[in-house]
Amino acid sequence: MTNESIFLVSFILFILLILVLDLGLLNKKSDTVSMKQAGLMSFFVVALSMCFYFVLTHYGHLLHGIDSIERLQEIVSKHHHPVRIIPTDLEGSIYLYNQNLGLEYLTGYVVEYALSVDNIFVMVLIFTAFGVAPRNYHRVLFWGILGAIVMRFIFIFVGAALIQKFEWIMYVFGAFLVFTGVKMFFDKDHDDSIDPQNHPVVKFANKHFKVHNHFVGSKFFVTINGIKKMTPLFLVLVIIEFTDLIFAVDSIPAIFSVTKDPYVVFFSNIFAIIGLRSMFFLLAGIIDKFRFLKVGLAILLTFIGLKMLFHEYLDKVGFSTTDSLFIIVGILGGSIFLSLVLPEHKKERKLKYDAKNDDHLRK
Repeated sequence: MTNESIFLVSFILFILLILVLDLGLLNKKSDTVSMKQAGLMSFFVVALSMCFYFVLTHYGHLLHGIDSIERLQEIVSKHHHPVRIIPTDLEGSIYLYNQNLGLEYLTGYVVEYALSVDNIFVMVLIFTAFGVAPRNYHRVLFWGILGAIVMRFIFIFVGAALIQKFEWIMYVFGAFLVFTGVKMFFDKDHDDSIDPQNHPVVKFANKHFKVHNHFVGSKFFVTINGIKKMTPLFLVLVIIEFTDLIFAVDSIPAIFSVTKDPYVVFFSNIFAIIGLRSMFFLLAGIIDKFRFLKVGLAILLTFIGLKMLFHEYLDKVGFSTTDSLFIIVGILGGSIFLSLVLPEHKKERKLKYDAKNDDHLRK
């Protein structure tokens, strides 16, 4: 096995262990997840993510088996790392490479974690629209996260292969992210309600499969009169997976603007995803209070898209990974700060509520 394969297999086994702890053992005695449990698990996952950052800054060169200046030059060139190589100093060059690798991972992690917050908005809407009992949230999210890991693995490594073969795809990704960011900004006040009966996944399932009309505890399938049927809970799981697939179209190109190394993209993506479940339980009840967060995410996507479109110029002027990290943290921190110091007044909330009710009545 190559160094990359060993590193990847070890990482996946490590993640599976975390999932067993997070989604299995910790919820064995309780059907619901308390704020305290969610807070502790969020802290635990973030702490692990930061530990992995330090692993990369000290041992990142082992990922690609870098043991010579020639091998280092090959990897830096292949993945377009902005690292200055000192031909006569292997140890010093590896130090600079590891520091940059850690920064790329950390920046990608922050981007993915931030974009996951928007995913939580949609998850809350899905669970509410379909009337899912809170005790079943963690079961749906458990399988949803496992499915997301598999999909992200495929997306990331296929995407990396395409970028290696067709560099112009970066410009396509960039234009798409700018379009998404601008659209998100103008749609920030749009009513995001979900109609369970007319959802495309529900329509497709009803047309092609046997679907039971009612929830049956925490079961995804139920057998009635010898016929196996899907329950609405399984449809919710499929919709969650479908939603993550849509979000991956935004988030994965966004991280490729930070690093072209698919392993670093995968590591940062997965750490953000496994923290999504605990963050959901932590933020689900208060997420609507961050009124400017969607504006911040829209600006973030637009910035990342522009960075991809003008990456050649930015490389020439010395725009570094550290610069990206500061700008990204600044955008997110600014949107959260403004949300806290300029909360939505009750009058504004009532006007929005009345407007939404009027829209529903017209429909």
